[in-house]
Amino acid sequence: MAVQSPGCSGSVQVRARAASAGQRAGINVDAVITADLGCTFTEAEIIERFVGSSTEVYTAAVEERLGRRLEKDWQQQYEHLYQAAFEAELTAVDGLTNALDSRTAPICVASNGNHGEIRRSLEIANLSDRFEGRIFSAADVPTSKPAPDLFLYAARSMGVEPGRCVVIEDSAYGVQAAGDRGVAGGSLMEGRLP
Repeated sequence: MAVQSPGCSGSVQVRARAASAGQRAGINVDAVITADLGCTFTEAEIIERFVGSSTEVYTAAVEERLGRRLEKDWQQQYEHLYQAAFEAELTAVDGLTNALDSRTAPICVASNGNHGEIRRSLEIANLSDRFEGRIFSAADVPTSKPAPDLFLYAARSMGVEPGRCVVIEDSAYGVQAAGDRGVAGGSLMEGRLP
């Protein structure tokens, strides 16, 4: 999560799960799930392949490692693990609420998560009121990140030229999406887990 950079006019697009505690919680849950399925991924693999990815990308990687297809709604049995981890660990990045309150440009969330996941994360971090009506999900577009579709859709919906946006991203998928087709006009801020 972040805010408009000095001297920038336009919209700022923010990713909902940018809080490092939330990422860490999700990574830990991904490790438990993949181990339970019998296809363990290392922490480094989870960060590189899954942080910021869509459910489809995650499912395809797990299926490839397993060598078989998973049931359509296979992740539902694990949703309670994400919920518990996020409720216990997800918080807004220090200073974020003050930064959001002092912004002058429009701001939104553009995430590969579904609307329910995004709203739940924002509610847990006490940020939902700051983004009401300005939440965009990969479910809103034909192709999720790393394609630029989500960022282009969010910018268009906010009434801002994509090249005038600042994108703050926490994943390789989002960085790639922001760099494609002039999104963010070179104004990209990246934050990753150490």
